[in-house]
Amino acid sequence: MRASNSAMLILTLLLAAACAPKHEQQKLNTYFDNGLSRYNRALTNVIVSDIFTPPVASRIYAYPNIAAYEGIRFMDSSKVSLAGQLNGLQALPLPDTKKEYYFPLSSMVAFMNVGKALVFDLEKVDALEKQILQEVQDIGIDSEIYTNSVAYGEELATAILAWASKDGYLQRTALPRYSVNDEPARWRPTPPDYMEAIEPHWNTLRPFTLSAADQFDPGLPTVFDSNEKSQFYQEAMEVYNTVTELDSNQVEIAKFWDCNPNISTTKGHVMYFQQQISPGGHWIHIAAQVLEQENANPVKAAQTMALTSIALADGFISCWDQKYKSTLTRPETYINNYIDPDWMPILQTPAFPEHTSGHSVASNAAATVLTNIFGDNYQYVDATEVPYGLPERSFKSFFEASEEAAISRLYGGIHYRPAIELGIVQGKAVGQHTFDTIEFEKSDFAYKE
Repeated sequence: MRASNSAMLILTLLLAAACAPKHEQQKLNTYFDNGLSRYNRALTNVIVSDIFTPPVASRIYAYPNIAAYEGIRFMDSSKVSLAGQLNGLQALPLPDTKKEYYFPLSSMVAFMNVGKALVFDLEKVDALEKQILQEVQDIGIDSEIYTNSVAYGEELATAILAWASKDGYLQRTALPRYSVNDEPARWRPTPPDYMEAIEPHWNTLRPFTLSAADQFDPGLPTVFDSNEKSQFYQEAMEVYNTVTELDSNQVEIAKFWDCNPNISTTKGHVMYFQQQISPGGHWIHIAAQVLEQENANPVKAAQTMALTSIALADGFISCWDQKYKSTLTRPETYINNYIDPDWMPILQTPAFPEHTSGHSVASNAAATVLTNIFGDNYQYVDATEVPYGLPERSFKSFFEASEEAAISRLYGGIHYRPAIELGIVQGKAVGQHTFDTIEFEKSDFAYKE
């Protein structure tokens, strides 16, 4: 009888020990639900406060999301690394098969460590990482698994940052500045603050999936001409007339998709600045919102954010390549010189050349990826701009949203129609190429780890 009681006690203790980790793991799993959406929103807050330009912001989103995927993919044995698929990315460190890991934690650490290396205010990202690490320990996690997971995330981050350091970002600052001259077709700084050209050498960066920055070049703009009967003059008149005749809905659309990271406003002798989310950041938030709506598992979330951020980053490289090839003057400059010297757009003209429209390219690249993942008629309410004082907008599909983002640039008075329409074509090509190029499943995948 005593032996039987002892056996029962041992069995009870074993069952309790087996159940406790499962209970804690469930708590941890719940804690990490929608983790990647939270991390990206936190990263956005830093990007906004640091006032990064749209192309630079797209780069900042891409590398941490790639790192996050590489950390989480081991939760699904069918998933493969992006090493050997993305330009210049060699084999990444693998987990030690003799150790146990909690990969959502590794993924978070990889994301945060890469993210804080790419921003100015790294203390904010570091503080969030420390907060999460403390909360994970408070929930309860085996100390050895915790140590292994954090160390692996840091190892991944180091490898991703070593890859990022060779993409040409640091070298671009040593290249010549954009030169302004009297050529009437050439872009020049615009009011109110007459900023110099932003990122004239962004096309020298290594793309993520493109074979070259000009792989999907959409073609040159209409030939510049100041003659009132010319095609170019008519395109400028369309911008002029559109802004003059805007209805309230078109004004709302223009402002919703403004996404100018640093709007300057002058009152008397005082100039102040208003920070906003970037175009790429807006689409990162759309993806994050949809993933939450779908209650997506961590691996699908990581795949989605990696694909979206890569498409955006390559979209900006592609777009900027054409911008500084054509170096075309903006509508504000042309209209003031040839049509109406007192005319002003309703949005502040960004400090880079006209052709093609960055919003058109980036939005359609992201929309193409998201449509491939979630389908053609995915309805959602976009709340991205609510923190910036703007209402939600409802869309019946990602392409409805991306096309609205594109035409918003005409409503805002900052792009001619060809930049918008060719930008849509360019963005869709980049987005489809991203989706078709990257393979996440082991089937039909040749790369060997």
